[in-house]
Amino acid sequence: MSTHAKRERLLLADLLEAAGPHAPTLCEGWLTRDLAAHVVVRERRPDAAAGLLLGALRARLDKVMDEYTAKPYEELVQLIRTGPPKLSPYSLKPIDEAANAVEFYVHAEDVRRAQPQWSPRELDPVFADALWSRLERLARLTGRRSPVGLVLRRPDGRTAVAHKGTPVVTVTGEPGELTLFCFGRQSAASVETTGTEEAVTRLTTTRLGI
Repeated sequence: MSTHAKRERLLLADLLEAAGPHAPTLCEGWLTRDLAAHVVVRERRPDAAAGLLLGALRARLDKVMDEYTAKPYEELVQLIRTGPPKLSPYSLKPIDEAANAVEFYVHAEDVRRAQPQWSPRELDPVFADALWSRLERLARLTGRRSPVGLVLRRPDGRTAVAHKGTPVVTVTGEPGELTLFCFGRQSAASVETTGTEEAVTRLTTTRLGI
């Protein structure tokens, strides 16, 4: 059975292929070529990808990103589609699922929602629950920069506290939309916000995410 990460990987590759190398994305400053290079470097060049978390290695990451961005776009898309090499930890399904299901979902939406006339995807309930389970574990990490208290709420009433504080803003939406909101795509997420106007504005103009 295909994993969520595998399905999202293939969808991302299809979207990148259809959009071409010069299409906009929700990642500020990145075209689809830049996003494709990021995904490939993250999976295939751990020596450089560490720069995503460690500022001291940022220069190396930038250098390797430049190298991969210069590669033929079709090659980058194919590398995403075929997945990591066998010796990569990402080739193990449990690691791939844990590390990539959310990553590829968010990046697929980065491509989709930067295009005109997009509409929210209707996710199957199993995948939605998987995203919610992941979000529950990551909520405090993704919400750590929130300037206000932040509560995430599913339409069925289940909640997760992403940041403690006052005033409180409650963000209600389906798990996929809440995931996008918490990963810094607030303006593109189909959610409802409840709180004072000032608190909501402060939240929606602050970059959330890991």
